[in-house]
Amino acid sequence: MTEIFQYTPGNSPLHRMNPVTKILLTICVCVAAFVTDSLIVLAALFVFDLLIGLTGGVFRKTLAVLKGLVKVSVFLFALQALLVRRGNVLFRIVTDEGLMLASKVVLRLIVVCLPLTLILAVTKISDLANAMVQVLHLPYPYAFTLTTAIRFVPQFMEEMTGIMEAQTARGVEFDTRNSIKKIGMILPLCAPLLISSIRRTTATAVAAEVRGFELRNHGSGYKKYGFGPIDLIAVLISAALIAGAVLLRNIP
Repeated sequence: MTEIFQYTPGNSPLHRMNPVTKILLTICVCVAAFVTDSLIVLAALFVFDLLIGLTGGVFRKTLAVLKGLVKVSVFLFALQALLVRRGNVLFRIVTDEGLMLASKVVLRLIVVCLPLTLILAVTKISDLANAMVQVLHLPYPYAFTLTTAIRFVPQFMEEMTGIMEAQTARGVEFDTRNSIKKIGMILPLCAPLLISSIRRTTATAVAAEVRGFELRNHGSGYKKYGFGPIDLIAVLISAALIAGAVLLRNIP
């Protein structure tokens, strides 16, 4: 699961694209998903997300993320379908409007989460931070904080997996079907994870100060992030996504 958040080397159009353009494309996909209320448009955005993964050469990671979202999606679909009582009853308390709303909620969740993960798979965290500072003139401490939080997610997941494996070797069974019991066994593991997180944060802060953290600005980076034809095409596609979502938002 941790490899989903790791960078995948490649030479695809997405890899060569400016990191700021990737952020813009991701934001536009998310905005289009929330602007529209059409199931057809949401399905089209979902296909577009799959095309992003295919174009970036990370289609396997796309399927892995999609597999992880299915579990949450099934729960949300059932919850919405059972709670919405408007419309014609199809089966006991399940209505047609409930099923339609549940489908939109699930599709919107998937459409929003997929590009956020895929952009990280085709962009180095360092390039993401440096581009935000150089192109957007975002203060370096804010860019560093954002990218560091993203970088630590897979590391914390690996540490949590290691702690659970150590406890499993000592006889603790985490594969129980009782959710309450499983939560009760996992909660005590948060203490060693918190301690290791504090140690890692302290070491990162010391390393950043040694490298002149407070002196960094938008002109400190040696690598330049220019805009090319690929970025122009991505900007046009982003604008088309927003325009299409607004114009077609009332289509069923």
